[in-house]
Amino acid sequence: MVIMLGCISCEWQFMSENDGTIAVDRYDRIQSLYLTTGDFSALQQMNTAYPMQTRTLIEDVLRIGKVNDQQINTKFLRFYQDTTLQTLIAEAEQQYANMDDINQELTDAFKYLRENIIGLEAPEVYAQIGSLDQSVIVGNNTIGICLDKYLGTDYPLYQKPEYGYTKHQLSMMNRHYIVPDCVGFYLLSLYPMPTDKMMTQQDSDIHIGKIQWVVNKAMGKRVFENKYIQKVQRYMLQNKNVSLDMLLRNNNYMDFQ
Repeated sequence: MVIMLGCISCEWQFMSENDGTIAVDRYDRIQSLYLTTGDFSALQQMNTAYPMQTRTLIEDVLRIGKVNDQQINTKFLRFYQDTTLQTLIAEAEQQYANMDDINQELTDAFKYLRENIIGLEAPEVYAQIGSLDQSVIVGNNTIGICLDKYLGTDYPLYQKPEYGYTKHQLSMMNRHYIVPDCVGFYLLSLYPMPTDKMMTQQDSDIHIGKIQWVVNKAMGKRVFENKYIQKVQRYMLQNKNVSLDMLLRNNNYMDFQ
């Protein structure tokens, strides 16, 4: 499984009905129950109902060991006994007690993408609580949201100098950026930067600009704005027959100068 970790840079239960509704599967609630009370039944549910999410969290996000290590459950529980992480758990569960707005935005954004990119599948989406490392994790047609990275631009913990967040990073660490980040990192997993040629910084910026331009279209508003998105906008206005798939596959970055 390829894992893409999105750095700043639900009830998430995926619904597979024909209407295309996406809702966040609240893995974070079971995680929170185990990490705050040590409830063994919650741990069992994490391992049996959410094996992929639990493996990804332990091995790829927290990197505290292998999920089949004999002592991993103890390591996992002890890791989150840190006062800061306990505070993050409580704050995340309070702020995200309801995620109906995010569910609706996810549903609308992926409906747009499915209508405009042939063959694109809607992902399964779930929420979890990390340790201030990643914001979005993409892999195996799933998206994991680390709620601890979206507690608000002015959240006091984020302001501490030891975390070193820039003003730009802080501006994106709030509820409004969850769905744009999910869409963006998911598209980047489907349309990654080419590895068969040397990439300049401008090439990389244009590639991300293409992704962000499509995110803006999917969201129906200008979430992201920069000169590379403007280059893509000019290109698309001049090439009205170019589909979103064609745009995202076009890695001839000179076309966007």
